[in-house]
Amino acid sequence: MPQSLRLAVKSAHGRLLATASLSLLLAGCGALSPVPYTEDELRSRLQADRLGMFADQEPVAAPISFHEATARALKYNLDYRLKLMENALSQSLHDVSTHEMLPRLVAGAGYAWRSNDSGGTSIGIEDRQESLRASTSQERERYLGNLTFSWNALDFGVSYYRAQQKADQVLMAEERRRKVAQNVMQDVRNSYWRALGAQKLLRQVDDLLVRSERALGKAREVEKQGLMPQAQVLAYQRALLDAVNLLTLRRQDLELAKTELAALMSLPPGTSFTLAEEEEIALPAVPGNVEALEQLALQKRPEIMEEWYRKRVTENDIKAAKLLLWPNLSVDAGPQWDSNRYNYNSHWTDIGVRLSWNILKLTQLPAINRAHEHQNQTDDMRRLSLSMAVLTQVRVGVQRYGLSLAELELAEESLRVDRSLLNYARSAAASRFDSELEVIRAEARALLAEYQRYVAYSNAQAAWGRVYNSVGLDVLPETIDGHDVQTLAGAMDATMQQWQSSVFTSAGQKL
Repeated sequence: MPQSLRLAVKSAHGRLLATASLSLLLAGCGALSPVPYTEDELRSRLQADRLGMFADQEPVAAPISFHEATARALKYNLDYRLKLMENALSQSLHDVSTHEMLPRLVAGAGYAWRSNDSGGTSIGIEDRQESLRASTSQERERYLGNLTFSWNALDFGVSYYRAQQKADQVLMAEERRRKVAQNVMQDVRNSYWRALGAQKLLRQVDDLLVRSERALGKAREVEKQGLMPQAQVLAYQRALLDAVNLLTLRRQDLELAKTELAALMSLPPGTSFTLAEEEEIALPAVPGNVEALEQLALQKRPEIMEEWYRKRVTENDIKAAKLLLWPNLSVDAGPQWDSNRYNYNSHWTDIGVRLSWNILKLTQLPAINRAHEHQNQTDDMRRLSLSMAVLTQVRVGVQRYGLSLAELELAEESLRVDRSLLNYARSAAASRFDSELEVIRAEARALLAEYQRYVAYSNAQAAWGRVYNSVGLDVLPETIDGHDVQTLAGAMDATMQQWQSSVFTSAGQKL
């Protein structure tokens, strides 16, 4: 092929390559324009999200007990499932970081082309006379291949500390999961007993509201006809209106409790379920040896453990920074191949060892040491501050639990008195209108007292749950035979009984 034609072909090849590159660049720039989701994509996402929120749930086939409600919350609650996924992500990132410590083994292949020949001439250093005619030892078009093993001492050291950090972050994620599990159980405990009281009282509240409205109508009629002194009949109306107002407010509280419980169990909105009419769980006595519970809280609380692991993470940050101050050793080795036909050897092996040290980086050592000291002091102070808050929570939790038991005892006494008054009013009732109103008023007081008793019991359960939570005790054992709702419920029941019989008994109790 003539030289001119060959150059023309190469020139056309270069223009074609430039045109193609420009087209790809313009296409890439156009792809950066804002592209909103379409309506079909939004509908598909909404449908997929709704299915994902309630996927793979065991159907509600029987009344739900307290431990089953807690098991459903832990198994299906989206916040808890998110923490489980974060824990799995931390474990995966740790697995990735451990592989970063491995040496590099890079396989490479390439193609090289140039538009003219490489090469040159040679001249004498002293007389500057040209001694060789122009020559080349490299083809215009050639193929390359290599397999390179490389190892860097500083990269290995930094990767080692990063892997340790990822391992500690896995443990931190596990502590956050424990905390979410404890908070979910606390929320279920707060809602379940109020919802159970709602289930028991709602029908009675509705019946009494109907009777109260009927009695108000009769009172207005008596007032119009003047059958009773106006002051007396207005006083009865006032009392009935107060009772209706209180019952209406309590009815709203009762309905919301069941809705909150359904949300904690991640049941689809509108799901019909009932709670098991089980005996109320006996409340333990107030722990007497608070110091033992405080000591246990300092050992068990997830927040304190997470802060302790965080200190190791920051320690490894400082260690990695100090490591970069020292000399670096790198090793490279591997086979090479070049298709250039002018080479005497097309295959060969390269081995290189390099030692380098940026001596000026040693000037950072005093600053790094000061940062290390200040970081340790900050981490320790953060943990001490958190420990102080934990100790306060334990002590306040025990005090609130004692007050809630006293409140429950008072509510039970009030309920006993109001029921006695109701029985008396019913026995004394005759055909007189004021006696009928007195019976309705007595029923309203008794129902409100019963509601207050359920509230006091649920508050006592919530206060006991806060004591349990403030100590940082886990609701699930380390190993579980199965993960269905009933198995989880049984495991949590056994765990809580074990904690209550061992930990709180050993802490000492007083009545």
